[in-house]
Amino acid sequence: MGCGRVGATLAQSLENYGHSVAVVDQNPDSFRRLSPEFGGKKVTGIGFDRDTLIQAGIDECYAFAAVSDGDNSNILAARVAREKFGVEHVVARIYDTQRAEIYQRLGISTVATVRWTSDQVLRRMLPLGATDEYRDPSGNVRLCQIDVHPGWYGRSVSAVDRITGARTAFVSRYGTGQLVDSGSVLQEGDIVHLLVHAASVSTVERILTHEPQPEED
Repeated sequence: MGCGRVGATLAQSLENYGHSVAVVDQNPDSFRRLSPEFGGKKVTGIGFDRDTLIQAGIDECYAFAAVSDGDNSNILAARVAREKFGVEHVVARIYDTQRAEIYQRLGISTVATVRWTSDQVLRRMLPLGATDEYRDPSGNVRLCQIDVHPGWYGRSVSAVDRITGARTAFVSRYGTGQLVDSGSVLQEGDIVHLLVHAASVSTVERILTHEPQPEED
C-alpha cells in the first residue's frame, strides 16, 4: 500500500526477485513512479478497504507492506492485513517511533522514517538468510544479520554461540539495539546480529535458518 518513492522502489525490487506484486494507492497518478516494464497489479483505492485489498489479491498474499505517507493509514492497513486476512508477514512505515514500538509488540514489524530504506522493508518481509552489515578491512570477519528460525526462540545466546561457532554481537528488540551476555535468551521477534568468520557464514546461516536439532538442545 502506497506508491510513493519507497513504495515504487519496493514493488520493483520484489518483482525483480521474481515475486508477483500488487500496488495499492488512492491516486492513480502515483503509479507513474513504477517502471513501464512493471508487470504487477495497480489497484486504485484505499489501502485498508476490504474490497480494495481483495481486488489486489490479499487472499493469496504472502507479505504486506503499508508504506503510505500517513501513520494512521499504515497502522490501520497493517492491522487489517494481519487480523482480518491473516497475512503473517506485515510491515508498516511509522513516523512516530513511540507508536512504532507499540506495534512491534503487537507483532507488526515497523520501520521508522529515520532509518528508512526499501531494503529494510524487504528484510522484514522475506527471509534473506545472512546480510552483511560490516566487514573488517581484511575481509575475514563479518558482522551479519542472520534470520533465525522460530525454534531458536527461548534458547540462550551462549547456546547459539556454542553451536554456530559465531559470536552474538547484539540483538534488535522492539526496534532498539541491546547488548547481550551469555545468559541472555532470544525472544520472538528478535533480530540477531553476529560476528562470523567469513568462511563460516554459509554454515552459520544454514544452522540458524533451520529448526534446532535435538542434539543442539
